[in-house]
Amino acid sequence: MTNDEKRDLVERFWATLAARDWDILAGFFDASSEYWDVPIGRETGAIGPANIVTRLKLGLEPLADYTNQPEFTIVEDDHVVTVHSESWTWDDEHRYTLQFSTYQRVVDGVIVEWRDYSDMSGLMAAAPQWWLDRLANDDLAWMSTTPS
Repeated sequence: MTNDEKRDLVERFWATLAARDWDILAGFFDASSEYWDVPIGRETGAIGPANIVTRLKLGLEPLADYTNQPEFTIVEDDHVVTVHSESWTWDDEHRYTLQFSTYQRVVDGVIVEWRDYSDMSGLMAAAPQWWLDRLANDDLAWMSTTPS
């Protein structure tokens, strides 16, 4: 793949994630693909399309609205870095815009590695208690059933 094709793939990925189209999103990964949020640790990450989508749904599925605003993307060989923000809306009183730097490695048309770097403490401070409780319960269940 050319760097332009990798950029296009990642841009389509972000649009698919923003649409929360879980079925199409899974197609960006293969069985060895790995995703994790660096601020909360690799042990809460996921490997493989189904696990990655399940992991993403824990946080994003219950949102009333979710948008992704890419700022710029840098591509060098297999490495793609995107600086972007995500606007999370739980309800009229709970909203937060999360700033991200994301590293992804693209090989043969597949995102094989995805790491998010963000201000997770700011997100947690803005979130409603019901979402924090749901996430905590689901994270415990996730970590007890997912191999590390």
